Amino acid sequence: MLNEQRHNRDAESEADMHDTTIPTVDIRRARDRFATSIGWLDSKHSFSFGPHRDPANTHHGLLLVSNDDIVTAGAGFETHPHRDMEIVTWVLQGSLVHQDSEGNFGVIYPGLAQRMSAGSGILHSEKNDSWRVQGGDTHDDPVRFIQMWVLPDERGITPGYEQNEIGDAVLRSGLVTVASGMAAHSDDAAIRIANRHAALHAARLQVDESVTVPDAPFVHLFVARGSVDLEGAGTLAEGDAVRLTGVGGQKLTAVDDAEVLVWEMHASAA
Repeated sequence: MLNEQRHNRDAESEADMHDTTIPTVDIRRARDRFATSIGWLDSKHSFSFGPHRDPANTHHGLLLVSNDDIVTAGAGFETHPHRDMEIVTWVLQGSLVHQDSEGNFGVIYPGLAQRMSAGSGILHSEKNDSWRVQGGDTHDDPVRFIQMWVLPDERGITPGYEQNEIGDAVLRSGLVTVASGMAAHSDDAAIRIANRHAALHAARLQVDESVTVPDAPFVHLFVARGSVDLEGAGTLAEGDAVRLTGVGGQKLTAVDDAEVLVWEMHASAA
């Protein structure tokens, strides 16, 4: 289990963007991610996580963790602790069961965004929902989900939980705000995170459809499915990511049917 306190030491000096930042387009290919494979779990890590340690790869902007997890039927993460993190989960395939020490219970599936504020401390578990009876039968399908962690504005806040369903038609209408703590998104139908400088957007694109990447000091683009073309950077395949610093507003076009997750961040953890 990753130690959040270690991450906080690496990134505890949250600061606003400065004009001295050098504009950068940093492409990270899927094959270059850290990997954890332990039988029931196939996990790909975009940043340092657990035993995978690279001091030069601890975060981008306010995003400290972006894990691409596949969990087999009948398995999952047993009860474990978190603190002082805003954790957003986005399911791509199957269903994931969440339970925590605050009494929250939820089944997360594609199109249902979940936020857990760990705050002063929380215990939770996440498991493939194969143990639940579905029409009288269990199932043996894997669950695939992206879990993302950002630092909160303040430490020691009251733990919390929120989920929100975003319909397929909405996700196909452009880049949709999924989670945000930014004042600019206060009227959006999005889950709220306790960081006023960060927002997560998502889109499901058909071939040749385009969206515009947010123009923000820090942007993290992850291709969850399919492939896309990013203006000025070329083709990105499933699992590829781009870290934009001091440059945004590019056109993003689907090469084939695709799903993308985009973090817009107006501050950095270091």
